[in-house]
Amino acid sequence: MTDRITNWTKADDAMVENAIRRGASRRDLLKMMLAGGIAASAGGIVLGRASQAVAATPVTGGAFKAAGWSSSTADTLDPAKASLSTDYVRCCSLYSRLTFLDKSGAPQMELAESIESKDAKTWTVKLRKGVTFHDGKPLTADDVVFSLKRHVDPAVGSKVAKIAAQMTGFKAVDKSTVEITLADPNADLPTILSLHHFMIVADGTTDFSKANGTGAFVLEAFEPGVRSIVTKNKNYWKSGMPYLDSFEFFAISDDNARVNALLSGDINLAASINPRAMKLVESQSGFELSKTTSGNYTNLNMRLDMAPGAKKDFVAGMKYLVNREQIVKSALRGLGEVGNDQPVSPANFYHDSDLKPKAFDPDKAKFHFDKAGVLGQSIPVIASDAATSSIDMAMIIQAAGADIGMKLDVQRVPSDGYWDNYWLKAPIHFGNINPRPTPDILFSLLYASNAPWNESQYKSEKFDKMLVEARGLLDQAKRKEIYNQMQVMIAEEAGTIIPAYISNVDAISSKVKGLEANPLGGMMGYALAEYIWLAA
Repeated sequence: MTDRITNWTKADDAMVENAIRRGASRRDLLKMMLAGGIAASAGGIVLGRASQAVAATPVTGGAFKAAGWSSSTADTLDPAKASLSTDYVRCCSLYSRLTFLDKSGAPQMELAESIESKDAKTWTVKLRKGVTFHDGKPLTADDVVFSLKRHVDPAVGSKVAKIAAQMTGFKAVDKSTVEITLADPNADLPTILSLHHFMIVADGTTDFSKANGTGAFVLEAFEPGVRSIVTKNKNYWKSGMPYLDSFEFFAISDDNARVNALLSGDINLAASINPRAMKLVESQSGFELSKTTSGNYTNLNMRLDMAPGAKKDFVAGMKYLVNREQIVKSALRGLGEVGNDQPVSPANFYHDSDLKPKAFDPDKAKFHFDKAGVLGQSIPVIASDAATSSIDMAMIIQAAGADIGMKLDVQRVPSDGYWDNYWLKAPIHFGNINPRPTPDILFSLLYASNAPWNESQYKSEKFDKMLVEARGLLDQAKRKEIYNQMQVMIAEEAGTIIPAYISNVDAISSKVKGLEANPLGGMMGYALAEYIWLAA
C-alpha cells in the first residue's frame, strides 16, 4: 500500500525547506512531519523533495576560494589582453559581455537586449537600460563602440585582433543602440561577441588598475602572478546576483598541491585536476568532480604534401589503425568522448552526430598500408608532452601497427620548442587544439586552404566555397546542413585524426552549487563566480 500525502501544502513544503536551511536533523524533520499527520514512509518522500529543492535554491553569502593551474606576472585586468585562465576568470567576474554562451553553446543576451541583422553584415545592437559601471557611470553605446574599436587598434595588442578585423564599422546610433558593420556577412557575430576578450569597458579607459566594469564583482586586490580578490557588486544589474560575498582566485601549478589544498579545506575548487587524482577526490566525503567536455582535443596530423601522407592509402590505413575507444580508456583514463576526426565537438550545436568514427580495423589498415607500399618501412611519428596525452596515444597506435607489420617509430621530443620546431612542420606529428565556439572559427583556423594552422595542408576549393557560404547564412538549418557536409569532408579527406574530445575535470567541495558545463571551457567557461553559491 502506498502512503498518500493528502493534507500537505506548498506552505508546509516551504516550512520543511526553511528548517533544512537552519540545520535541522533528519529526526527533527520527520518529527515535524509526523506532527502534521504525514506517515513516516511518505515523510521520506517529502524530505527528499525538500532537500532537492534546497540544493537547487541559491544561497546568498560566503567567501569562495579557487585555485587554477597557471598564472603569470603578465596577468592583466585588461580583457583585450587576457591570455591565461586566471585572466579569463578574473575578467568574467569584473566585466560583462554583450552576449554569453549557455551550456548548449547558444548565445544568450547579456548587456545586449537584442542583436539583429537582416543580411548578417550590418548588425543592430540594442543595449539594456539601467546598467551602470562600478563607478556609477551608466552604460551607453559609446562604451560599446570604444570597447570594440580597441580590438582593431594595433597599439592595444588585443588577443582577438584577427577575429575583430572583420568589424569595419562602429556607430553609436543613440545612447542605447550600436550599429556594427562587417567586411563580409557573418551570422556568428552574436557568438563571437561572447568570447572573453570582448568584455565592455568604459569609454576612454586607459588605466585598467581599478577594473571598472559592469560585472558582478568589484575589484578589491590584484597582484599579478599571485592572486585576485573581488567583492560583491551591490549595484549589479542582475537582480539578486551574485550570490557570493567575495571570490578569491590564484594559481597552484603543482597538481598534487592543488588537490591537497581542496581536501584540506583551504580552497573550494581545484581547477583542471590530473586524472590520477580523481580516485583520491572521489574517496573523500564532501567533495565532487565537475566534468566538462568542451572541444579540446589532441590530434595526429599527417601532412598531405609530404611523404608518407601524400599517399591517400597511408592516411586511410592510419585512420583504421587508431583504436579510439582504447585511447579514451587508457591514454585519457576515461576523461573524454570518442571523436570522429573533425574538430566540432558534441558540445557544439553544429556537431554532426550522424558522422560515425572510423572503426578500429587492423585488417583494413594493413590492406591500405600494403597498397601504399609502406609495410616494412620505419615511419617517424613525433610526439611530446606539449600535446596533451600524445605520447600515450602514440604508444597505443604504435602497438597496433606492430601487430600487422607496420613500423611506427615514435620519437619523443621535449615540450620546450615543440610548437615552433615540430608542430605544422614534421610529416607526422601531434597537435593540441583548444575549444573554439563556432565551426567557422575552427574551419578558418585549421582547414581552409589558407588557414594559418592547416596542420595536414588540406586543400579543397569546394570546402573553401562552402565555408564562405555558410558564414553568411542566417538560416540556421541550412548552415547546419552545410557544416555537416564539411565535417564529413574533413573526416574523409583531411590528414588529421581526432580520436577523442578531451574532458576537463575540476574538483569541488560538495557545498559548491550552480556549477554547469560550458562550451568555452572548465569552471563554467571561466564565469563561475557570478553563478555559483555555497550551500549552508
